[in-house]
Amino acid sequence: MRKTPLLALLQTMLLLYVGSLIADDSDLPDWTVERIRPMHEGVSRWVDSSSRNLDGFFGSDDESREVRNKSYLRIGNDFEWAESEGFSTDPSIRFKLDLPTTKERLRLIIESEPEESRGTLSEQGSARLRNDQTSRESTVIGLSRLSDKDKTRQWDTRVGAGVKFRLPLDPYLRLSTERLWNLGAGPWQLESYNRLSWFNSDGYSARSRWDIGKPLDDTRHLRFLTNIQWQEDEDTLELSESVEINQRLSRRSAMRYAAVIVGNSASNPRINDYYLLTQYRRNLHKEILFADIIPELHFPREANFEPRWALSLRLEMYFSGNVIDRQRERRDNEDMQGREQASIQQR
Repeated sequence: MRKTPLLALLQTMLLLYVGSLIADDSDLPDWTVERIRPMHEGVSRWVDSSSRNLDGFFGSDDESREVRNKSYLRIGNDFEWAESEGFSTDPSIRFKLDLPTTKERLRLIIESEPEESRGTLSEQGSARLRNDQTSRESTVIGLSRLSDKDKTRQWDTRVGAGVKFRLPLDPYLRLSTERLWNLGAGPWQLESYNRLSWFNSDGYSARSRWDIGKPLDDTRHLRFLTNIQWQEDEDTLELSESVEINQRLSRRSAMRYAAVIVGNSASNPRINDYYLLTQYRRNLHKEILFADIIPELHFPREANFEPRWALSLRLEMYFSGNVIDRQRERRDNEDMQGREQASIQQR
């Protein structure tokens, strides 16, 4: 019997789940780990050292060796099947070069996936990336002013400016704000994130996210999210409402269940899509290799709200100096515990 893409992805999901029951730190065989480790550590050290060397040039060399650096390189591949579109693959390389120039309280950022390039809320909703998101023309370089404000006490505001890598160069300006409130004495929290942007090629855009939630127990968290977005080139106010339950299954796996409504508001209110989504995320190997399996059931307006199934498998490998540092610290702790246990036994 010939396997369909849907059946193949379901079998992959079953294998990952079975592996999660028997594995400790990795689902990979030893021979695969021995091949991955030298390559991953080498690339991660290159990402970390390159960003810190540039940071030392722009800021303080001594401080650049101590400050937390959030640079990363992420290589992935999305395997997607949609009932109305068939099967497709989308390889991607995404990076963020983070240079906290602490001397001037500025941060130089180079990123390949800016928030403003993610399209409409309908396109963002299922976490699928458009092809132009990973192109060279969507990469930006800019400066962002650091802030040390506590967002639980006051608004944390950041201003940034830079250019998008394209010819002619495309300058941009950004203003971002964040705030976090504890609602009364209970467990509920309300978080707000807002950004106003201007790109010379695309004009103005504004987006706002309001996230209210609370833990249900030790492993589950309930969230209600409201997203509002306006883009000058779309010239319509978009709105999405969703309810999510995030569940931690184990130390290396989690599930997300979501029900979402996406539509337009203001002058022409209408619903564009309803959908249900389940996302299974698995740390396949020591915070290096991750897998996501995302089945979705959509009811889009363009199909007269008839049900449309979709399924995605995403594999990603992260390269970051912070991951290497955490792994080394964990190995040192395990070695220390082993030596202490051996010493106790000798006594």
